[in-house]
Amino acid sequence: MLQKTNRGLLALLLMVLEWTRPGLPSPLRPICDLRVLNHFIKEAQDAEVAMKSCREGCSLSETVTVPQTRVDFDVWEKTNALEQAQEVQSGLWLLQQALSSLRTSVTNTALHSHIDNSIRNLLSINAVLRSLNIQEYSPPASAAGLEGTWRVSLATDLLQVHVNFLRGKVRLLLLDAQACQQDVG
Repeated sequence: MLQKTNRGLLALLLMVLEWTRPGLPSPLRPICDLRVLNHFIKEAQDAEVAMKSCREGCSLSETVTVPQTRVDFDVWEKTNALEQAQEVQSGLWLLQQALSSLRTSVTNTALHSHIDNSIRNLLSINAVLRSLNIQEYSPPASAAGLEGTWRVSLATDLLQVHVNFLRGKVRLLLLDAQACQQDVG
């Protein structure tokens, strides 16, 4: 468990060090390497597996709002980049809120490190989005007014949504990020 926490912290540290490297006359380099996202997906899958094997003290105490993970590619491709970014960022915010709620309701201490790691990884993904010059998201006062959401009451469903959201909409946004497109000219 400690090793997984260290890997997440190491990834975050490497990103911060890259941004703060002295003597850089140019703006921050975007983080376009999908291996970073793949690492976060793997850790989300590990948390999902741990939750599925949990027998006691591993339930949500309340229903939480999560983002829709289904992607209609025709609609996605017709949506402008700003709207795509806002959809992903609102989904990341919803997942952070839901995982924080899960953290407070889970009494199984073995799961706490997985949940904490998942929350840290969502924060790191937000840092990656900032490196791509994607406008920062301002969360609403509550999740009630957000479109494209649904509610889950099982911890396993929440963690499955987490994995699917990273594999789907987050990956699509990073693949199409303007800062990562090569000039083919």
